[in-house]
Amino acid sequence: MEYVSTESDIRAFLASRRAKITPQQAGLPAYGGNRRVPGLRREEVALLAGVSIDYYVRLERGHIAGASEEVLGALATALQLDDAERAHLYDLARAAARHPARRTRRARGPLPDSVLRVLESMTDSPAFIRNGRLDILATNPLGRALYAPLYADDGPGPVNIARYQFLHPRGRDFFPDWDESLNTTVSLLRTEAGRAPHDSDLTGLIGELVTRSDEFRTAWAKHNVRLHHSGRKSFQHPDVGRITLDFDAMDLPAQPGLTLTAYTAAPGTRDHDALSLLAGRAAAESHGTVTGPVRTGRQKR
Repeated sequence: MEYVSTESDIRAFLASRRAKITPQQAGLPAYGGNRRVPGLRREEVALLAGVSIDYYVRLERGHIAGASEEVLGALATALQLDDAERAHLYDLARAAARHPARRTRRARGPLPDSVLRVLESMTDSPAFIRNGRLDILATNPLGRALYAPLYADDGPGPVNIARYQFLHPRGRDFFPDWDESLNTTVSLLRTEAGRAPHDSDLTGLIGELVTRSDEFRTAWAKHNVRLHHSGRKSFQHPDVGRITLDFDAMDLPAQPGLTLTAYTAAPGTRDHDALSLLAGRAAAESHGTVTGPVRTGRQKR
């Protein structure tokens, strides 16, 4: 089955966003008490966006290639899309305009030494670099220690956060705020699928998760997307117990599609103490020396 299809994704995304908005929220009169559809009707979206009903129906059927910036902007405003949803709509429109839609692999070379040195310099914060597929491509020692459970069954290729979370028997234990973590992971993959719908590695991962995880499949069908730049994340770590850390995720402009994420904890908190304990364990394992980022051949992206 095709789990990433630009035309069907456009169709489902627009329909799902339309269903979330009531006429009252859109500033429209709600005529009659028996509406057969949740949210707005197609003609109401067309009215709000300033396009004909026939043209909007065509857009919602997935024929969005060629839509102007003005039309996309008006549509995003009519559907009250947030920043992540608006960006996703533009990504889908760009993907629809690309021909032919042939599955490809986005091959990359090794990470630059300068980027790896940035990781090496972050000695007090767990940090790692990932791609949009949520493969961990490199870590500093403390990042490796934080994500140690993902490396316990070390195999070929990079470890993948989503695959561990949904398919590993201990995935739910490691991510204790399950619902929030689940929705974040699925939304990030859905966002990436809008950017790179023809990436065969990405679509292969999504197909695997959809077929093997009922929870992933249910969340995937919601077509939710999000931007993920900062926040808090909890882990149930086998060495230090539950630890909740602030994170900041920074895109690497010179390495499109890659993100550097670093975790911190406020001094004087239990989480900071747990992070210090984890750092001590990581240092002990490396015999008190800085080992640099974990590469172990994990440069395939």
